[in-house]
Amino acid sequence: MGPRDGRGLYVGRRAAALVAALLLALVAALLALAALYGRCRQEASPPVPPPPRISPAGPGLADPPGPAPAGGSVRRLPRHLMPLHYDLELWPRVRPSQTGPFAFSGQVNITVLCRQDTDAAVLHSSGLQSRGAAAVRGPLPEPGAAVEVAGLRQEAAGEVAVLELRGQLRAGRHYVLQLGFQGRLEEDLDGLFLTHYTDQGRSSMLIASQLEPAYARTVYPCFDEPAMKATFNIRIVHDPSYVALSNMPAIDVSEMKDENGSLWTVTTFNTSLKMSTYLTAFVICDFDYVTRTERGNQIRIWARKEAVKHGYVDYALNITGPIFSFLEDLLNVSYPLPKTDLVALPDFGAGAMENWGLMIFQESSLMYLPSDKFTSRKAMIAIIVSHELGHQACGKKFCAFWFGNLVTMNWWNDLWLNEGLASYFEYLGATFVEPKLSLDKIFYDHVVQPVLREDNEIGVRSLSESEDKINGSFSLMTLFDSITYNKGASVTWMLAGFLTEKLFIRALTLYLKEFSFSNANQDDFWTHIQMVVDAQDEVHLPASVKQIMDSWTCQNGFPVLTLNLTTGTISQEQFLNKKNENSTDSYNNTWIIPISWMRNGSSQPLMWLDKSSKVFPEMQVSESEYDWILLNVNLSGYYRVNYDQLNFKRLARLLENDPKAIPAVSRFQLIDDVFALTQFGYIEIETALELTKYLAREEELFIWNVVLLNLVPENLESTLKNYEVYPLLKKYLLKRMLPIYHYYAGFIRQNADALEDDYFAQMYLEKLFATACWLGLQDCLNLSSELYAKWMDNPEYKIPFLIRRTVCCYGVAAGSDKEWNFAWEMYNHTDSTKEDKDILLSAMSCAKESWLLYRYLQYGLSDALFSSNCTAIIILYVVTKDIGHRIAWEFVTENWPLLSERYGKELLHDVLKVMGRFVNTDVQIQELQVFYNATLEEDERVATTLLLEITKFENMERRELLMQVANWLQKNLDD
Repeated sequence: MGPRDGRGLYVGRRAAALVAALLLALVAALLALAALYGRCRQEASPPVPPPPRISPAGPGLADPPGPAPAGGSVRRLPRHLMPLHYDLELWPRVRPSQTGPFAFSGQVNITVLCRQDTDAAVLHSSGLQSRGAAAVRGPLPEPGAAVEVAGLRQEAAGEVAVLELRGQLRAGRHYVLQLGFQGRLEEDLDGLFLTHYTDQGRSSMLIASQLEPAYARTVYPCFDEPAMKATFNIRIVHDPSYVALSNMPAIDVSEMKDENGSLWTVTTFNTSLKMSTYLTAFVICDFDYVTRTERGNQIRIWARKEAVKHGYVDYALNITGPIFSFLEDLLNVSYPLPKTDLVALPDFGAGAMENWGLMIFQESSLMYLPSDKFTSRKAMIAIIVSHELGHQACGKKFCAFWFGNLVTMNWWNDLWLNEGLASYFEYLGATFVEPKLSLDKIFYDHVVQPVLREDNEIGVRSLSESEDKINGSFSLMTLFDSITYNKGASVTWMLAGFLTEKLFIRALTLYLKEFSFSNANQDDFWTHIQMVVDAQDEVHLPASVKQIMDSWTCQNGFPVLTLNLTTGTISQEQFLNKKNENSTDSYNNTWIIPISWMRNGSSQPLMWLDKSSKVFPEMQVSESEYDWILLNVNLSGYYRVNYDQLNFKRLARLLENDPKAIPAVSRFQLIDDVFALTQFGYIEIETALELTKYLAREEELFIWNVVLLNLVPENLESTLKNYEVYPLLKKYLLKRMLPIYHYYAGFIRQNADALEDDYFAQMYLEKLFATACWLGLQDCLNLSSELYAKWMDNPEYKIPFLIRRTVCCYGVAAGSDKEWNFAWEMYNHTDSTKEDKDILLSAMSCAKESWLLYRYLQYGLSDALFSSNCTAIIILYVVTKDIGHRIAWEFVTENWPLLSERYGKELLHDVLKVMGRFVNTDVQIQELQVFYNATLEEDERVATTLLLEITKFENMERRELLMQVANWLQKNLDD
């Protein structure tokens, strides 16, 4: 989850119930539309019919359940049996020329230790059918011993299979559970799945797996909990034209014939180390690979043959070994497996997955075109690869616990120990292989700031929940969010900061030695950090490590500190929306807070706030306007900072006189904090605006980006032009933007390639130029027209990708039907990439002539030109433009019967909800209401009416706020 739309200056907040309803409705609409674009212009694959049902054999076997959503309900298994070893055979019944249906079968023999007498064996199984008779051998090692199976009962709701026995399994003895199974092979990207792709102009398909958090049970019956680890012997039966991959190296490849005499290949893999079921992995494909060896570890990158041939995975190969070595040296550990495979799938829902020895990636996360000189793409690949390699990093006798593969969390409530800490280390690895990246700037911009924007609502969960909360109807997939990843990484950064990296790494190493090949929770980690702290006298803490860290991981949200310069008092409270009268009534959370601080440019010793309020005599300042204090230097702590007006004024004056007296990351933090404090009712907007006066001297694009996101949110650009604030904002902002704009415009005109190592230019120059053009800066408009005309003259010319979206939009806007028609031609060009098409789809909505926009919308009705999904996207793009709202509104109302009949009401209802965001007046709201009443069902009208009520409040608050902004700008235009 990314930062919420419309954040910052122009978003009003009233009426808690209405806001909550708005968020639910709006998120649903936006998610639907985001999903739509992913399918835009792509033909949907025909539904795959289920495989023929095979009647299960054996006594008392009930009909198996249909597919159940793994990751949906959560049922914990009894601890009567503990798995020790799996012998698993998996047989996807897929041939290259097969059209479906697709199925797989297999056999699993699980060696278990009985810990308590029982007459039933309960294990996970979801959506699988029984194949053959289930059996139980043992107790071992008695030859021929067995326990008779009375029946196999499937419980779909709990995703379990129950082997009911006629005898008892005895505590302390070993047994083998033997189960045959079969299931559907779907294209849903979860469990064991099949996907189609094109390689070298030929249609192909592959089979792969994604088993985290609880999809192993959809592939084979198992004990599918992270703490129930075992070793695995895996064997895959597959078509001879494919290669099979799993966690361990292949040790044998043989042939076999099925009952029809058809030939299959059998690939057998070496015995795995002890691991959780969600880390087992399988890929069956017709890929090529590139390889290298790093410190005895064979690294292979697998991808489509075309991609390997053109060198698209060479960069990933070249950084994987060095990142492994970096992590080994940092932690004084070495990787225990003899091989590491990284597989780039054309379609993979998880983005990337750290399966031990067989990491799987979405293709776009691993591929780099050698012709692409820019750092941002490399940085993204390095960050993702570092994250997944982090999960692999293990010692010969122990492994880094947070990475999850060898030492794993006891239960999913401590998932942040896997993902949050891996997210912390991914930035260390990325900046090691790409040293031109600025670690602290990127970390704060990509990790800390986004999650601070989300972790401030009532009901947001804490980082670590109690185990009993992650049960029953709880969805495990909801844990894979920015709280786990970004807040986990941010809290780790803070922990390593106040401990020092030396102590932090020492504590990790101590922890690893004790918990290798087992499971742990966060208390175990705190205990080992405490042991390291107690053994030295350099770092002194105000409380135990557990007390400090539990205040950050077991409470939801985060604090805001308020400093009073006159008294030196710092107080804390949970950062919540003060405009929501219900938000702060019953929240008295207190954190133990490390405070890094600076006085008059000099760093000061770390201080601690361990109560709601405390006086720090060192922070009382003199009457001199040059005596100032800055808290949370370089965003080292996970909190926001508020100051009294005296310090805000002194900081604003300091920024105008000498902005670099405050570190860049702290300037970023100061700007972000002050707008968040405004949005949530802690300070007035005028205080935030005072801190923008200095911006003509600001050279950092990542700071400019956070300013513009707050002053000119993208979803309000068309709205702002309808208010008197626009000409004032234009004059005020352009005066300050010109230095940085002209600096980068010079590169664009002369040599854009010179910016190949400027990471933030690649990330944020587009926003700067888009704002400059939106504000009417003639040089920006001219540059866009020049570059667009150059492209029209020579379609082989490449507009600098740094500002390509802006150039295409304003190139079309400044032109006539000639420019629009060229964009249409390029959109339909066969060589256009998905990104190109997205840019042009948006650019064609930038036309300033109404008839072009109306024609564009009419094109959207043509099945021959667009899919129904693209129709919705076109309407969305048009409605967000200056003149587009009215045109889109008329188009939808005039064509509603046709749109509703052709594309279904659900699709258009989502469009209508989004259209409601762009109404500017109460008259328009009333017009929308009339239309909703005439077209929607009663229950739908309730939701949309609520949405429009919120819009009325937003409009009222926006008018009030913009009046304040306009008044301030009027007084400060000449400063």
